[in-house]
Amino acid sequence: ADPARAQIMRECATWLASKFREMRMEPEIVATPGAPVVLAKWKKGGSAKRRTVLIYGHYDVQPAEMGDGWTGDPFEPRLIDGMVVARGSTDNKGQIFAHMMGVAEKIKAGGPETDVIFLVEGEEEVGSDNLEGVLRSRKEELACDVAVISDTNMAGPDKPTLTYGLRGISALEVELTGPSHDLHSGVYGGAVVNPITVLTRLLAGLHHPTGQVAVPGFYKKVRKVAAWERKAAKALRVPDAEVKRQAGSPALGGERGFSAIERIGMRPTAEINGITGGYQGPGPKTVLPSKASAKLTFRLVPHQDPKEIADLVERDLKKRCPKTVKLKVTRHHGGFPYFCDPTKGFGPAASKALSQAWGGKRVDYLLEGGTIPIVSVIKNVLGVETLLVGLSLPDCRAHGPDETFPIEYLERGAKMNQALLKEIAGV
Repeated sequence: ADPARAQIMRECATWLASKFREMRMEPEIVATPGAPVVLAKWKKGGSAKRRTVLIYGHYDVQPAEMGDGWTGDPFEPRLIDGMVVARGSTDNKGQIFAHMMGVAEKIKAGGPETDVIFLVEGEEEVGSDNLEGVLRSRKEELACDVAVISDTNMAGPDKPTLTYGLRGISALEVELTGPSHDLHSGVYGGAVVNPITVLTRLLAGLHHPTGQVAVPGFYKKVRKVAAWERKAAKALRVPDAEVKRQAGSPALGGERGFSAIERIGMRPTAEINGITGGYQGPGPKTVLPSKASAKLTFRLVPHQDPKEIADLVERDLKKRCPKTVKLKVTRHHGGFPYFCDPTKGFGPAASKALSQAWGGKRVDYLLEGGTIPIVSVIKNVLGVETLLVGLSLPDCRAHGPDETFPIEYLERGAKMNQALLKEIAGV
């Protein structure tokens, strides 16, 4: 999303294309109005009908700076106690590279049991705005039987996990303007309303004391979770205390009636991602600020629509905002939730492959709290489901400082890829 890094993104795409070429695949860099998309194909040839698998990943990452709490340069990978520490190590470079390793090894041995298409984009972290156009314009050549993505969490270390649902997202930015410029708080305080005060009240009003989102109509289309899903969540054996440990939080909170792991995957949320206003430098400065702003995201569950939720939130904010300030709402990216029954279609094949890769261990089924916008687009445009077979540990610190990826999961992920392609070929 940063225009200053456009050249670096093009270099990333070029590196990927070169790597795919080394794998004896047919790469192509597809230009978009934003970052390039890299496609790479391998087909066995011949007249026999074969399954085709689309493997998706992304090479863009979240911003990272030393001031965020990193213990080393975020973009210089370090190997510490078996973990690759770097921005993007888990999200998503380590995971997509594991698939590349698996396919490369099979090509050297004569080829995988299915035809393979890799699709690696550079705008996932900002909503994949340009990828749908690529899918629609190349719908025929990207035709496949199923898509595979490793960009989700495992239930825990060495716990093979099939994610069967993702939350969606609706992102907004709210800006309040009071006086035309910053004022002396002694001269004007008490007569002119402070936009920070108004903003904090508006933000506090997004939730009920019970933890539920207070925006009228927010829960109208929320899907009712089936009994087997709550049993599957309990079978994950992730107690609230473990979530608390991973987060480093003094205590947990949220909507009543659900465990922490259920809240993360099954319930929609409203989050304040950042808030800005007034003087932020050292020492005091007695100003009554002109502006205050906040960045908001709403995580959505199946049947909720990102645009409809944005409409509801904007309507609620405008209704509650006093006339003492001007309100501006800017809409950013959105993504639909995703749900796929793991007992149908290629789900059993994915479960078998995951178990094989982890030495016969039982496979956990997870509703993921994060969002991968392109999953619903793949279903709508290409008409196929997506198998979400993540290699990310819950405490990997994706999007945070000192992001990690277990180096051994490269080989484990490669084996999982090979087992998965073999099982898909047999469906």
